[in-house]
Amino acid sequence: MGVCHSCRKEISVPRIIGRRDMCPVCGDDLRCCRNCRFYDERAYNQCRESQAERVLEKERSNFCDYFVFNESDAGQATAFETAARDGLEALFKK
Repeated sequence: MGVCHSCRKEISVPRIIGRRDMCPVCGDDLRCCRNCRFYDERAYNQCRESQAERVLEKERSNFCDYFVFNESDAGQATAFETAARDGLEALFKK
């Protein structure tokens, strides 16, 4: 199981994700940088794979040979975002 970067819905992904595969919930591309386990906003070119070519459109389908669907960190990222959002709401509540 994985989580779509766009709609944050949990989806079952096929063993190999093709370039034209789309999220069954929102219709966004599944084979994109934002769904890859190597995607990191803080890394150079936002990718931790050092041999990957630069991709400008991170939310669009691409031909990267190093793409691996991010299944492990997707749920943790949303939990972290939720905790951060709750903390900010508590801090700025009147």
